[in-house]
Amino acid sequence: MKKILSLTLAGAMMLSLAACGAPSSASTSSEAGTSTDATTENAATANITAIAQVCDVGTIDDESFNQGCWDAIEAYGEANGIDVDYYLPPDDPSDEDRQTLIRNAVNDGANTVVCVGYLYGASLAWAATEYPDVHFIGVDITAGDIGTDEIPANVYCVTYKEEQAGYLAGYAAVKDGFTDLGFLGGMAVPAVIRFGYGFVQGADAAAQEIGADINIKYWYGGAFAGDANITAKMESWYSAGTEVVFACGGGIYTSAVEAAVKYEGKVIGVDVDQHYIGERDVADGKYSYNPFVTSAMKGLGEGVTDSLDHIANGTWSEIAGTNGVYGLEQGDYVGLPTAETSWCFSTFTVEEYEAEVEKIRSGEIVVNDDSDPAVLPEVSDSTTLDYQT
Repeated sequence: MKKILSLTLAGAMMLSLAACGAPSSASTSSEAGTSTDATTENAATANITAIAQVCDVGTIDDESFNQGCWDAIEAYGEANGIDVDYYLPPDDPSDEDRQTLIRNAVNDGANTVVCVGYLYGASLAWAATEYPDVHFIGVDITAGDIGTDEIPANVYCVTYKEEQAGYLAGYAAVKDGFTDLGFLGGMAVPAVIRFGYGFVQGADAAAQEIGADINIKYWYGGAFAGDANITAKMESWYSAGTEVVFACGGGIYTSAVEAAVKYEGKVIGVDVDQHYIGERDVADGKYSYNPFVTSAMKGLGEGVTDSLDHIANGTWSEIAGTNGVYGLEQGDYVGLPTAETSWCFSTFTVEEYEAEVEKIRSGEIVVNDDSDPAVLPEVSDSTTLDYQT
C-alpha cells in the first residue's frame, strides 16, 4: 500500500493528470515505465526496495515540476510492483526539514530516493554520507548545489537545458506575432532563471529576424504557487497591453491564467504540456477559453525513468557520481509540444519550429545558459527588457 506522507504527517491526495503531446525521448535506457515484461519487473524489484520522492516547495499536484517527476515514479512503481511514496516539506523548509524528509523515506524502506529541486543540495551532501547504500537521484541539482567538487558516489544528478526550451518558446511567440510579452518566474532559482533568460534570447532573435520591436516585462513572484498579489500583478500587465506571459514556476501559472482570461490574453506553460489544464477548465465551466498557446517543456519523466532503469538493470555504477545533462544535443528532452491539439499558434508552423530545433541541436544557435540573477541577458535594439522587482 502506498504511503503518502508530509513532514507534518498530514495526508495529501495526488491528482493523476497526464500531460499530452510531450516530445519523444531519445533515451538510451529501456522504457521500464511502461514495460510489463516479467524479467524487467524481477530486475527492478531485486535492486529497488521502494522509491521515495522528497518534494520541492509547492504541492505534489502542481501540474508542473513536482508532479512531472511524481507521475514518472508512480508509473514506474505500478509497472514494476514497487512501493512508492512522496514526502512534502512544510512551508519555508530548512535544510534540517529536508534531511528529515530523507530520513523518513529511508526509515520507511526506500533504498532509492529522488530529491527534486536545487534546494536539496546541502541536504543531499549529508544524506549521501549518512546513507551510503541508498541510491539518490537529484533532479535540477548539481555538484555546486551539493557544495562538493565531485558528486558523491551514490548520487546521480539530472539537469536540463531549460534555456533551450525557453528560447524556443520566446522565438515561437514573436514569430507568431506577439510583440508585448511577459515572463513570470516563481523563485529566482537556476532552472527558472535559465528558462527566463532563454525566453528573452529567443524572443529577441525572432524580433531581429522579422524586423519587429518588442517589449518584455520580467518579474519573479517569489513563490511556486499563485496568489492574490501575483494575480493582481498579472492583471496590471494584461490590462496594460501584455499579450502573452510565460508562467514559469510550479503552480504560479494559476495567477497568469486567471488574469489572462479576464483580459483575453495568452499564457505559455512550463515543464510539461499544460494545454490540458486549459481544456479541463473550459470543460468544467471555469473559463470561457483555453489561454495556453504552448508550453516550454523538459523531460522530467524521461530523466527520472532513465535513472531508475540504471538501478533496476544493475548499471547504476555507470551513472553514479555523475551529472546527466538533458538537452537537444542529447535527444528530444526539451522543447515545445507539437501535437495538433497543443499547437495553438496562428501563423508559426511546426516545420518552422523543427527547423529552429535543428539549428540548436547542430550548434548553429547557441543559447546562453547563464543563471546568475544579477546578470540580465543582452538584447538588441529590437527588444526593450523591463526588469521589475
